[in-house]
Amino acid sequence: MRLHSDSFEHRQPLPAEFALGAKGGFGGNRNPHLAWDEAPAGTRSFVLLCIDTDAPTDGALVADATTPIPVAHPRGDFVHWAVADIPADVREIAAGSCSDGLTAKGKPAGRDAGGARGLNDYTGWFAGDAGMGGQYFGYDGPYPPPHDLRTHRYFFRLFALDVASLALPQAFTAADALRAMQGHVLGEAAIYGTYSLNG
Repeated sequence: MRLHSDSFEHRQPLPAEFALGAKGGFGGNRNPHLAWDEAPAGTRSFVLLCIDTDAPTDGALVADATTPIPVAHPRGDFVHWAVADIPADVREIAAGSCSDGLTAKGKPAGRDAGGARGLNDYTGWFAGDAGMGGQYFGYDGPYPPPHDLRTHRYFFRLFALDVASLALPQAFTAADALRAMQGHVLGEAAIYGTYSLNG
């Protein structure tokens, strides 16, 4: 299975139009274009995830904008997009078709590319914030700390499954989808783009 994007080149920077954060404010927060082919025989649905694997693990360090976050600081995952039950005949997601701008308090539950839209990790990040707190479903793009010295990688992972639907709650997470798809994955394809707000 092959996955590609017309919005960015594999291993190259993502344009700010596909990021939540940009230098001086917010980016366009549009989802990038994605397309795939050569799905395995027997594919009945797809799951799509977008994960930043370079997210800092110390919230206090993230909040302290006066102290640069070292490249060697321990890192974890931050989920930017989770979609399950994408129909087997879907082969492309148009740029901006699932997200086009910031929705304060998060986009509602719904469908992206015909699949069920899951929660992203901005749900936890903005928890307790009166102006931004809420359930963030669907795509919300990169916003790495401007004082982080590491360039972040954003992995778009597409899984072909042998089932048409996963038994997931409406407010599911990427972790829920990964658990539910165990034993049903026929193939996977992945690409990543990079992003940094550090000058």
